Amino acid sequence: MQATRRHFLKTTALALGMPTIIPASALGKNGAVAPSNRIVMGAIGIGPRGREDLTAFLKQPDVQFVAIADVQEERREIVRRMANKQYGNEDCTKTRDMFEVLGRDDIDAVLIATGDHWHALGIILASKAGKDVYCEKPCSMTIRESQELAEAVNRYGRVFQAGTQRRNVDNFRFAAELARSGKLGKIHTVHASILHLEESHEWLPAETEPAIEVVDWDRWLGPAPWRPYNKAYVQGRWRGYYDFHGGAALPEWGAHTVDICQWAANADDTTPVEFEAEGETIHARYANGVKMVMRLAGFNGEGKWVVPGTCPVRFEGDEGWVEAADSGKLAVSSPALLTGAPAGEMAGTDPTKHVRNFLDCVKSRAKPAANADVTRRGHIVSHAASIGWRLGRKVNFDPATETFVNDADANRMCSRARRAPWHA
Repeated sequence: MQATRRHFLKTTALALGMPTIIPASALGKNGAVAPSNRIVMGAIGIGPRGREDLTAFLKQPDVQFVAIADVQEERREIVRRMANKQYGNEDCTKTRDMFEVLGRDDIDAVLIATGDHWHALGIILASKAGKDVYCEKPCSMTIRESQELAEAVNRYGRVFQAGTQRRNVDNFRFAAELARSGKLGKIHTVHASILHLEESHEWLPAETEPAIEVVDWDRWLGPAPWRPYNKAYVQGRWRGYYDFHGGAALPEWGAHTVDICQWAANADDTTPVEFEAEGETIHARYANGVKMVMRLAGFNGEGKWVVPGTCPVRFEGDEGWVEAADSGKLAVSSPALLTGAPAGEMAGTDPTKHVRNFLDCVKSRAKPAANADVTRRGHIVSHAASIGWRLGRKVNFDPATETFVNDADANRMCSRARRAPWHA
C-alpha cells in the first residue's frame, strides 16, 4: 500500500527519536493536573444527596470520575451523563453491579451514597478491595456495624471520610473550636438537635417488581430483610422503616449533630456512660460529668433555637455559650466571642471543603476530619441513645468495651442479622 505523507513523517520522526507533541494537560501545565497526580474515582448508589457530593468531587481538578454502579438504571444514567458532560467525553461507564467498580485496578477511591442499610457493608467491601472511601451518613445501622466498618478501614489501611461535612463547615468549626479552646469556660452541656423519634415495622403494599435491568430489587435490599417491592422505597422514601433506617431516626440526625457535639466536648475518643429518654428528649452523661442533651426544642422562649437554620447545636460553658446551624450563622452569649469568626455564611449542607479534606488525605495518607475512629464512636452514641429510647428506660454504657453494663436486653440490640449471602 502506498504510504501517505502524514504516515511517512510520523514514522520517520519515531525512527529518528524526534519528540512527539504532548498535550499540556498531560504534563500538568496550564492549571491541569498530570494523570499521575489524579485520583481516579467511582461511585456506588448515587441519588439526590450523592449527586451533591459528586458535584463537589467533579469540581476538583485532581479527580477523574470513571464509573457508576447503581441498582437503578435511571440513576446510573443520570450520573454517567453528569460525568461525561464534565469531561466532554463518553469515558464514564455504568453498571448495576458494584463489584465491577470495586474490581477495577485503576480506581483509587469510591463515593458511597446508597441507602443507610448498605453503608457499612459497602465500606467494608470497598476497604477489602483496596479502595479509599467517602461514605454518606449515617455509616452504620447498629453499634456492631460501627465497630466493623472502623476495624475494616484500619485493617486494610484505607483512608475513610464519613459524610459528616459539618466538621469542615466554617461556622460549625468555629463553634466547636470555641468550646474546645476554653473561651466558654469549662464546658458542662452540649445540645444536639434531633428529629421526632419514631420508627415503623410495617410494609408498604406489594407492587409488580420491575425488570432487573430497571431496578435490581434483590440487590437494593442487600443485607436487609426481604420484603415485597414498592417503588416508594427506591425513590428514597425508605426512611422511617426500621429495616432500612437506624433506630428511631436517631443515627441519621445524630450523624449531623451528635457528631459535632462529640467534637466540641473533646469526646471523639469516648462516649457517654448513661442514656435516659424523657419523652422525645434524651439525656446523656459522660464519665467526666459533661452532659449531652438530644432535643427538639430550643432556647428562645418559643421552642426554637436562638440561631436560625436546620441541624442546630449548642455548647454551654461556665462563662458563655455558642450556637451554630446550617444557615451558616452563629449565635453567642457575648459579642466578644465572635472575634475571629468566619466572614461568610457557608451552608451546613455544603460538602466542598469536606471533599477536599478527603482528597488531600488520600494523597498524604493522613486521617481526615471524620475518619473511621471518630465515626465509630460518634455513631455508637446515637445507636446507644436509640436503644435506651426503644427500651423506655435508663441504660448504662461502658465506652471501653462498647457494651451496655449488666443489660442483656440492650446488648442484644447492638447488632442485626444480615440477609444471606450478604456478610462482612
